[in-house]
Amino acid sequence: MRFSLSIGRSLVMWLALAPHLASAATVEPTSEQIDSAPCMAAIAAANDEKIIASCAGLIDNDKAKKADRVKAAIARASAYERKGEIDRAIGDDDVALRLDPTLADVFNARGELYRKKSDRVHALSDFGTAVRLNPNNAAAKANYKSLSLEIERIGAMMAVNNKPSFNCATARRPVEKAICANPELANLDREINAVNTRVVREASRESARAGRARQREQDEFLRQREGEFGQPGFDLQKMMRQRLDHLLAVARP
Repeated sequence: MRFSLSIGRSLVMWLALAPHLASAATVEPTSEQIDSAPCMAAIAAANDEKIIASCAGLIDNDKAKKADRVKAAIARASAYERKGEIDRAIGDDDVALRLDPTLADVFNARGELYRKKSDRVHALSDFGTAVRLNPNNAAAKANYKSLSLEIERIGAMMAVNNKPSFNCATARRPVEKAICANPELANLDREINAVNTRVVREASRESARAGRARQREQDEFLRQREGEFGQPGFDLQKMMRQRLDHLLAVARP
């Protein structure tokens, strides 16, 4: 009887533990161990080729630590940028920002990459986001301001593109009508007027007489242009190009 009771207790205990033992035997690891050491060593050594080669597995593995993946992606983006592979660099910054969308410096860095591609829309958006995330980010603030001014200048230039310095709607002289009808001549006229204005302004800082002398040169050019227009052998574009080249030479410091 003792033997039977002993066996009975053992059987009960075994049955009670059996589910736990079975569970323990079938449990699989919830995550694999990722060796980030090679990538981190390459980053520490600032070795671009090794960063590109050894960090790929870390960046692309969603089981790796997020912080390690972010660091690896940023490092490889910089490595690609130094190699001139801008699209790949942007791709790695994309990865870093998907993992952590609070990184103002990465938004600024990606904006600079977009700017290199002349993608001003995306660049300005990234610079703006960087400033919103960190209003004290001096680099992002400077980038946002300079790109905003650049876009503004481009818009202003587009507004006057193929237009001369005068109003074509009120043009009466034949030479002015000819300039209005030719976009290349219209742009030349506008450039001549802009550079001459600068030359006269700089000369006037030396003395009022010097400024007036520079303006008289421009007035004489305009009279000659009007007087010779239409004559045999007269090349209006050549004359205007020579005037612009002269003004640019005077304007150089």
